[in-house]
Amino acid sequence: MRLPPAIISNTEEVLREILRFTAPADSTLSRYFRDHPRLGSRERGAIAEGIYAILRNKSFYTDFAEAGSGATMRRLTLLGLAQAVGIDSLGGLSEEETEWLQRVGQIDRSLLPAAMRANMPQWLLDKLVAQYGQEQALLLADSLNQPASLDLRVNAIKATRDAVVAELATAPILATPTPYAPLGLRVVQKPSLQNLPLFKNGSIEVQDEGSQLLSQIVGAKRGEMVVDFCAGAGGKTLALGALMRNTGRLYAFDVSEKRLAKLKPRLARSGLSNVHPVQIAHERDAKIKRLAGKIDRVLVDAPCSGLGTLRRNPDVKWRQNASAIVELNTKQGAILAGAARLLKPGGRLVYATCSLMREENEAVVTEFLAGHPEFFLLPMKQVLAEQKIALEMDDYLALLPHIHHTDGFFAAVMERKPLPKKVVLEETADAAGGANDVQAEAQLADGAAPVPAGA
Repeated sequence: MRLPPAIISNTEEVLREILRFTAPADSTLSRYFRDHPRLGSRERGAIAEGIYAILRNKSFYTDFAEAGSGATMRRLTLLGLAQAVGIDSLGGLSEEETEWLQRVGQIDRSLLPAAMRANMPQWLLDKLVAQYGQEQALLLADSLNQPASLDLRVNAIKATRDAVVAELATAPILATPTPYAPLGLRVVQKPSLQNLPLFKNGSIEVQDEGSQLLSQIVGAKRGEMVVDFCAGAGGKTLALGALMRNTGRLYAFDVSEKRLAKLKPRLARSGLSNVHPVQIAHERDAKIKRLAGKIDRVLVDAPCSGLGTLRRNPDVKWRQNASAIVELNTKQGAILAGAARLLKPGGRLVYATCSLMREENEAVVTEFLAGHPEFFLLPMKQVLAEQKIALEMDDYLALLPHIHHTDGFFAAVMERKPLPKKVVLEETADAAGGANDVQAEAQLADGAAPVPAGA
């Protein structure tokens, strides 16, 4: 069944706003759909997929849209919608437009110039070529221009992976185990999950396999005190809480009240009672100072360019620029240093980003270690072996879409050196009182009693 011709004008209308790049594409689309409630789910899906196809293929599409006859914005819109739903599903096309779309669809993109094939700004392509070489950079670009898979994390507090696979099959939804994350599932196609009992009762969460692995390498254990320093909406927080088997104390720190608010319904579904959301003003907040030297493990999923998530957020490559990355470096270093103060001797610090850029990744870690001799780098191959994750890595975790079929992620694991034996003996006498102090200061840090399960 063909889509109504009005879908073309709807898509063109929202595309004009999105191409100003003044806000994330997903938020602009959400607002447009709220303002146009008569659009059905099929129409909304076609518009959204058409927009994302344009953002992924902007260099290629713009070149052909501008070269042809007719309004450029309409032709750009038609290319995106044809990619998303197929030419035969579009109503309102002229015979000339249909023939033109067919010709463009037959072009062998592997023969295009590198910049057009990569479909990204020249500055970004140059950086990727410098890091990975021309061949690998183009393979990476190709993978970043493909839609991401739909990955789920099974909540081990409530279900097993095998049981979830069996229940999804009755929907019927086909899901297969992810190759690296032990609780991950990769769903075939992209079905709606919100109304499934498995989703409503917290047995599953949508989470990329790479993001699941970041939680895994933290190595959080039962009864520990753990901090997710830049928790956001809490996907990794929930994974950490489940790994801790709902014991110990897990803080979800973030500067954004709005992001932490998004965690609350997810937390309620999860069944976790060991998670404590805490809004902080900055990385030097007094709430952090009160917990200094008392935390077992800290995850710093730092604010970054987001260039590893282009499969999901293709507009980022057009909204981001090289100078903004330089500005981020200062923030990333400050956040990492602030988070490091929390760790007790022997504690683990994980620095992670969803970026592909070395200046946001290895360079930040190198600078931190140079200024903090009390920390040392744990080779990632050692950490992965400890977690029984079958990935070949050296010092760092570097996940790449064209190799690992995840979003692009980086992580480094560092450890605070243990105290000398003499100091340990001197502190042993205060151990009982110190344990009580930790609990008291932890309560003070979030200003509330533990959140009850299902709250």
